[in-house]
Amino acid sequence: AISCNTIGEMYGIDGDLFERHYRNHLSGYRKWDQLSHAEDWVLFPKNMGSYLGIDEVALSHGELYTVLINKEAHGKKGSIIAIIKGTDAQTVCSVLLKMSRKRRFQAREITLDMASHMELIVRTCFPTAKRVVDRFHVQKLAYDAVQEMRIKARWEALDREAIEIHYAKTKGERYQAPVFENGDSLKQLLARSRYLLFKKESLWTQSQRQRAKILFREYPDIKKAYHLTMQLGLIYHQTKHADLALTKFARWYDQIDRSGFLSFGTIVRTIQSHYLEIVNFFHNRATNAASESFNAKIKAFRRVFRGVKDKAFFLFRVCKLYA
Repeated sequence: AISCNTIGEMYGIDGDLFERHYRNHLSGYRKWDQLSHAEDWVLFPKNMGSYLGIDEVALSHGELYTVLINKEAHGKKGSIIAIIKGTDAQTVCSVLLKMSRKRRFQAREITLDMASHMELIVRTCFPTAKRVVDRFHVQKLAYDAVQEMRIKARWEALDREAIEIHYAKTKGERYQAPVFENGDSLKQLLARSRYLLFKKESLWTQSQRQRAKILFREYPDIKKAYHLTMQLGLIYHQTKHADLALTKFARWYDQIDRSGFLSFGTIVRTIQSHYLEIVNFFHNRATNAASESFNAKIKAFRRVFRGVKDKAFFLFRVCKLYA
């Protein structure tokens, strides 16, 4: 996509004037059959398919829209089924229920995150579709738990260093923070370990490998939490059948219980409350990557046009490309 302002710069014409002419006369925007309600919702029932994805995206100033896509269109024309302002289940359902029962019952599988309003929307509007919780949202909970432990340790290190600096000043001495063999101080070690805790050991660089060795030596709990997170990833990566996945999840729960990590206990309770939708992943290995990718396209489109001034016209242009 290219903006009217960019075309104006290329050809030496007034980009704003060209955009107004395009919007009002050339594009067909004024005759668009969804113009009257475009700021609140757009709906394309003919784009319904068997495999759908639902997610939310921010158009401007953090204002959220719920986006339902047909994954079989592969992010091209025919992808958009609905874009609806807000994430309130009742509002979204009121729009999606405008589609006929026959069309809605076409849906066989829908990927979504673990938000309760998303589950309610799918259950209400597509009752016959299999709900699949996106694996990356489940794994993110585990990654966040590890990062929470790292951040807590870093704050403790900062507090300890501040006390030691104050104590050195009272003695009239200059404080020098001790460093590890790789040159990191304790607070630097904890700050610089953020990214390596998201990666498998096999993907660590040499410096990350050395930093991880020191981190795990100083903080055995973080090491244990990291390996629990990697084990969760292996369940998704290596398991092919739903029954076997249930068994592996149960063993993983036992390890969490023995660890005593409170943040991981929250993950277990969250997974247990969505276990049917989570295990559904192992039937077709469906993820919500298509929805995330489509959201990225909308954000890129927004950057090209330097923000969203007229939401209805912005959605018109998005729909011209993807609906």
